[in-house]
Amino acid sequence: MTLKEVADLIQATVITGEDFLDREVECVFASDLMSDVLTIKDHDGLLLLTGLCNLQSMRTCEMADIQMVLVVRGKVVTEDMIEIAEDNDIVVLSTPYSMYKTSGILYNANLPSIY
Repeated sequence: MTLKEVADLIQATVITGEDFLDREVECVFASDLMSDVLTIKDHDGLLLLTGLCNLQSMRTCEMADIQMVLVVRGKVVTEDMIEIAEDNDIVVLSTPYSMYKTSGILYNANLPSIY
């Protein structure tokens, strides 16, 4: 499933990376704990769902080479986060849905969890 298809499913707004919406999402990981995100070893095609909306989340994605992030609960992405995302070709989406609802929708669309 492409990021564009994911965005349509969850009524997401594209914050950064409009040119990369054709990226394939192969699996999903939902976490607000960036230390848990750093434990992921094989993450090609990983979409990170998080409610953590600060520089730490973008820095973690930068370090872990995660290229797709979905911010849940309608959190507002800061300009500093956008700058880091754009510098690293990280697509950032935002949805008004909770992490639970978003996870359920993506699960029902047959997107597997990384674990």
